[in-house]
Amino acid sequence: MAKAHQTTDHDRIKTWIEARKGRPSKVAGNGKSGILRVDFREKDEDLNEIGWDEFFRIFEESHLAFLFQEETASGEKSRFNKFIERD
Repeated sequence: MAKAHQTTDHDRIKTWIEARKGRPSKVAGNGKSGILRVDFREKDEDLNEIGWDEFFRIFEESHLAFLFQEETASGEKSRFNKFIERD
């Protein structure tokens, strides 16, 4: 079973996302704050790509942590991630 990690470190989060060719995004139509997502595909109509500054502003204002997995159980690069409430 692959292990999940948790961080609030902005550099670590950005590095992980960019290494998987992801883009910082939020769910469309959710106003100034929004619900954060990482978009790994072609442009998704349900997501609005945002800059890193806005991404981390929402991340901090929402008191989130980033849960992620480096590799799948089979050893491949994982895209598993989730935004969770900080402890």
